[in-house]
Amino acid sequence: MKVFLIDDHALFRSGLEHLLVRRGIEVVATSNDGEQALRSIQETRPDIVLLDIRMPRIGGIETLKALRAGGVTAAIVMLTTSSEEADLVASLRYGARGYLLKDMEPDSLVAALARIEAGEMVVAPEFAPVLAHFIQSGPQALTASHAFSELTPRELEILGHLGDGQSNKLIARDLGISEGTVKLHVKAILRKLKLTSRVQAAVRSVEEGLSRKS
Repeated sequence: MKVFLIDDHALFRSGLEHLLVRRGIEVVATSNDGEQALRSIQETRPDIVLLDIRMPRIGGIETLKALRAGGVTAAIVMLTTSSEEADLVASLRYGARGYLLKDMEPDSLVAALARIEAGEMVVAPEFAPVLAHFIQSGPQALTASHAFSELTPRELEILGHLGDGQSNKLIARDLGISEGTVKLHVKAILRKLKLTSRVQAAVRSVEEGLSRKS
């Protein structure tokens, strides 16, 4: 197995390289910057690219998109400290084959990489339900989930009220905010969910179980 490491923390990168080499895995190259990694990956042709999410200049998700757009066919695995479901959703949506957390045991990491090399998609155990949903429903459903993950807590709350059929005036009264503020939140909800009307938003609210009447 040949692995390429992309992580902006030199100490972690060096330690992980040492760990993998000791377990018989060839580390063909490392990089501290996703933007500079594309050419090296094309030259070294790794089986797996291990990619951090939280990096300066260009983050892991943007790097993932750039690598796929650049024709990289290797299995790309996010290895990160982020336990945000939105990061997992975006990673799977843009073609990652794995999503692993940096606090996992070394032997578990090696085992996960072997499974990914064999063609499986592997995520940290706590994200197994999200992966199951992805496999069952496909990328379109996952994209919808990702859109909902972009809503703020207040927007989710207002979406629930829309599902109850409430007007802006009633929502404002219930939440103790101005009617104008409610209008701004509704516009943001429609934009983020790519909807064109309050009725569509209300239907989505009921479908997602956000309505108190659902």
